[in-house]
Amino acid sequence: MNTYDACKKLIANGRYGTKDDMLLKLDIFLLGDRITQGQYNELIAALNTDA
Repeated sequence: MNTYDACKKLIANGRYGTKDDMLLKLDIFLLGDRITQGQYNELIAALNTDA
C-alpha cells in the first residue's frame, strides 16, 4: 500500500487522530514527494468532508 492509499483509508475510517495532526502529515508527505499535489487536494477535500 502506498502513502496515498494509506492516507485515503485512514481518512475514510476516521482513524487519523486530530484533523490538525492529519493536515500536518499530509503537508509533510506533499513536501517529501510521497503524494502529488492532486492527491493532496483530494485528501484535504476528503478530510474536510469527514470532519
